[in-house]
Amino acid sequence: MKSFFTLATLFFCSIIFAQDVTVNAVSDSLYREDQFYASLNYNLLQNKPAGYNQYSFSTGLSFGFIRDFPISTNRHWAIGTGVGYSYNNIKHNLIIQEDEFDIAYNVNGNYDKNKLVLHYLEFPLEIRWRNSTAESHKFWRIYTGFKVSYLFGNKSVYKFDGNEDLIRNNTDLNKIQYGPYLSWGYNTINFYAYYGLNPLFKDAKLSNGEDLKLNNFNVGFIFYIL
Repeated sequence: MKSFFTLATLFFCSIIFAQDVTVNAVSDSLYREDQFYASLNYNLLQNKPAGYNQYSFSTGLSFGFIRDFPISTNRHWAIGTGVGYSYNNIKHNLIIQEDEFDIAYNVNGNYDKNKLVLHYLEFPLEIRWRNSTAESHKFWRIYTGFKVSYLFGNKSVYKFDGNEDLIRNNTDLNKIQYGPYLSWGYNTINFYAYYGLNPLFKDAKLSNGEDLKLNNFNVGFIFYIL
């Protein structure tokens, strides 16, 4: 995990430095804004059951590539589509434990460490506006779209009083996530927000019988490499 965050830090630093380098000094009327992207977000869970809360920083990281398809003659409007990877580390008081028959869900404050880690492949489709030119990468942008994410790996870790419950590939989690997103900003710094329209869990229930309908809301920053 330390290696993962070290690589992520280096990746973000390379983005910031890359933004200060002119990519193409030659005017080209047919230029595209094909871009690698990376984001750093905070996971805010919505539709919370009574007593549910998060602690520390619930990290969201993603990176990928967007292919640009201009649809206006000045190339200020375009459609973008691509593929990426998303990592989410949700730290909360939702206790997930497995017995010989089933997986149980409970909300309480008795834990030393408790997290849910989710790995997704994401497929964004967006409408893009920017006032860019072929000579400069410093421009205003507003990108809005919709993405579908496929859950290919997950684990929950619960530690309390020297005991640990580790569950991998919990089938109660929805394999597919989808929702709208928006990014906007100038040059290096761009704000980002995403709202998941469907819940993280399929038919899971808390120990009191309440349906578990948590869904995700991500807010943070996104960076683009031209």
